[in-house]
Amino acid sequence: MRRTKNIFQDFEIDLLTNSIRNTISGDSFQTEMFQLSKDDLKQLTKKNGWLFNWKIEYADNEKEVYKLTIVNNPTIIQGLLSVSVESDHIFMNLIESAPFNIGKNKIYEGVAGNLVAYACKISFQKGFDGFVAFDAKTKLIRHYERTLGAYHFGGQRMIIPTQPARILVEKYFKT
Repeated sequence: MRRTKNIFQDFEIDLLTNSIRNTISGDSFQTEMFQLSKDDLKQLTKKNGWLFNWKIEYADNEKEVYKLTIVNNPTIIQGLLSVSVESDHIFMNLIESAPFNIGKNKIYEGVAGNLVAYACKISFQKGFDGFVAFDAKTKLIRHYERTLGAYHFGGQRMIIPTQPARILVEKYFKT
């Protein structure tokens, strides 16, 4: 499979929650994942604070793009995930939390963990035993080892194997 450009992931796992949690009130909110629609792209602009060009991800037929929303609030996107289905694993091309979920003044924590857990869930559904790969920025390799149970495969490639993937899926998805 061809990849036009390697994107080295630099998402941070702030907290592994059972959903996403409001940083001010501490309330937890259950989430849902949906495939991104063409209409959703209108709000995913640099002007609105999004860092990546999600139109490119969406237009690539070799990628599946998903949005994370709060249950009963499907119009506000909390985060985005782009994956590719490989022959024996899921590859996470790109993860991005919504601009309002980044930094010390973020509204919700647990977004990135939720997105990674969904990639693991897809891997189990496809018969890949939860295996997920992604390319990490060098400075975050240890962070992903500690927080996700990923292991450093070589270069900047990270792999989430079956057991850590199962833990993530069970934490975020009750079904």
